[in-house]
Amino acid sequence: MKRNTIILFLLCLSALGLRLIFIDKPDGLWNDEYVSWMIASKSFNDGFWDAVKSQCHMPLYYFYLKFIMLLFGNSDLVLRLSSVLTGLFAIGAMYLVGKEKDEQTGLLCAGFCAISSFLIYYSQEVRLYSILFLISALCLLYTIRLIKNPNIKNLVFCSIFNILIIITHTIGFVFVFFNLIFISANLFKNYKKFVQTFWSAIFIVSCPFVCLAYKIMTTQSFSQWWNHFSISQIGFLLTDYFSPVLTNLTSAPNKFLYLPIALIPFMLIPAIIALIYIIKSVSKDKFNLALLSIVIGVISVLAAASILGKLVFITKYSIEIYPILIYLACSNRFDNKKINYVLITIYSMLSLGYLIFHPYSAPKMHRAEGHKIPMQMLKNMQLKKNDKIILLYYPKDRFEKYFDFSDYTVISVDKGNFASYMTAGTTYQDAYKNGKTIYKNLFLSDNNNYLGNKLKTEIFDNMRVGQSIIMVVLNSVAFCTPDEIKQIAKEDNKYTQTPLLFLVFSYLKKEIFYDSVKEFVPQNVEKKGNWMIVKFTKVNN
Repeated sequence: MKRNTIILFLLCLSALGLRLIFIDKPDGLWNDEYVSWMIASKSFNDGFWDAVKSQCHMPLYYFYLKFIMLLFGNSDLVLRLSSVLTGLFAIGAMYLVGKEKDEQTGLLCAGFCAISSFLIYYSQEVRLYSILFLISALCLLYTIRLIKNPNIKNLVFCSIFNILIIITHTIGFVFVFFNLIFISANLFKNYKKFVQTFWSAIFIVSCPFVCLAYKIMTTQSFSQWWNHFSISQIGFLLTDYFSPVLTNLTSAPNKFLYLPIALIPFMLIPAIIALIYIIKSVSKDKFNLALLSIVIGVISVLAAASILGKLVFITKYSIEIYPILIYLACSNRFDNKKINYVLITIYSMLSLGYLIFHPYSAPKMHRAEGHKIPMQMLKNMQLKKNDKIILLYYPKDRFEKYFDFSDYTVISVDKGNFASYMTAGTTYQDAYKNGKTIYKNLFLSDNNNYLGNKLKTEIFDNMRVGQSIIMVVLNSVAFCTPDEIKQIAKEDNKYTQTPLLFLVFSYLKKEIFYDSVKEFVPQNVEKKGNWMIVKFTKVNN
């Protein structure tokens, strides 16, 4: 026991080291992280609940982040360390999960978590996924304990962690539904009446949440359309979870083998090793096979929702199933110890080698969309009081942690109001429903008189000699050249597949740039990460 305690301590120490490397990201918080901070920083009496309702996730994580901020402040480093903390607790939780089978499985589960690139990445991210993994691991622990030993304590804790998943992750109810079916199937024979009563209670309690489910299914949000579902995303789910190469963090390429040949072994070999152990685990144990059915159920629902356009199939959205997959990969080994030693060594060496030496490994990944980047560039632009700043894609409140706009006039052409700049009389709802039809002729044309006149009357005509306009552009959503916009609009297949927002903000970037050049003199252009800033100055009347 003492030896295993020392091993677990060393695993946790190693995990801490891997999670602290490059944790103080110089790029600042990117949008999703920024939203986390922005919501948590609001007081309960002044905007907190409205901010939670305006976003797509449930409130528990924001409570946790608010608590950390009250104790330690709201610096970017403190915010990221809050995820490190839950990431470390999760290693202990997975040790306990594995220990339900035996001590060695517990250590393997802990070791797997310690070097998991996916968990390391989200242990440095100011988002809900680190704490959600911890809650999911504890949910699995008490699910197993409840089935092995059905008593009040295990039932209460299992219920608590299922509820915590629901109030942390908006689509967490999908996992909870399949998890409860799994529990019920295992307990039904000996506790038939209880299970029937339980599901009756679930039905009654769930009725008030039908409206929430309806809202989720009918919400109009362009963020649902970053990428179309492809079967390769299932493959990326496996490689994200079981290899050090992270692909589907925000969107994924359509081609599965997209990497240079030299890196493909780092993506495929660890995933194949884990898959071999999972197959062995479920083929030898009916209980494990039933656990796998939870995984299959969740993935199937998320894939169906993605095909219907209700969400993008991103690996992190299924993180509740990750503890199950880890447990399955660690719970049944080969009888030949040499085979286990060789496979585990290969897995560990490839994972650690990539983590330590590759410039794009999980802890070294830059947040290229970090909001500190453009604000640092703005500070280098030698701005004068009353200069005008045009923000493309994000509104002003997404940058106020890093920049004081009080001396400047700010115009936001963002995700919420872009329709009013594209054409007269078009609403956000019109753009959401029929944007591809409404804007096609604009994308094919050489100019937009409506936008030009709007810019002239609202911005350009009020400028004085020596005054400047600074355009802040997020290139990762405005990456199409003018020729590419036209070409995409000409080809029906490409036009259908290309997300509307990419076309819209590429188009707005082009039009605002060209209209500004007609009126003013370009003074400076800076690019860093995914951002570009252009400064124009009025030199004569």
